[in-house]
Amino acid sequence: MARGENQESQTGNVPAASAAAGPKPASSAAGKGAEGQSVVRRLQSELMALMMGGDPGVSAFPDGDNIFNWVGTIAGSAGTAYEGTSYRLALAFTAEYPYKPPKVRFDTPCFHPNVDTHGNICLDILQDKWSSAYDVRTILLSIQSLLGEPNNDSPLNTQAAALWANQEEFRKMVEKLYKPAA
Repeated sequence: MARGENQESQTGNVPAASAAAGPKPASSAAGKGAEGQSVVRRLQSELMALMMGGDPGVSAFPDGDNIFNWVGTIAGSAGTAYEGTSYRLALAFTAEYPYKPPKVRFDTPCFHPNVDTHGNICLDILQDKWSSAYDVRTILLSIQSLLGEPNNDSPLNTQAAALWANQEEFRKMVEKLYKPAA
């Protein structure tokens, strides 16, 4: 398993249907009890901070009425191979948040050295470098930054990692594989 991979297990032969299904919904028990209510309050607070913060190119909102499942959006930064693109992310929180990171994956296909074909992300703060001081804003800004500054020492997509050195060809591949969210 690649260092920092944001997935519990990687077997290499994950059925496409289950991998494409996205993060599993949080348990209905997640919002019950004092601990669950604490998580709900934290997520509500983070939502308000995101709405008021005005960080360019990042946003996230609960997916429907479930505060434990969010849809995030990040825009590719100017001056990178991702300029002009916008990516949809799925964020799934558990009752252990913020002490455990949410499961985060790309819903929009993303050709990147640290993103596999199922949208799983290799980012240290989503794994072993997680801190309860991080929040949704931090996660989104970190992923946005990762687009322009991959960690080629820990690639999930070796083709993208090999092509990264040739930015012109890399950009062509990004454009070829990019499918904007509907």
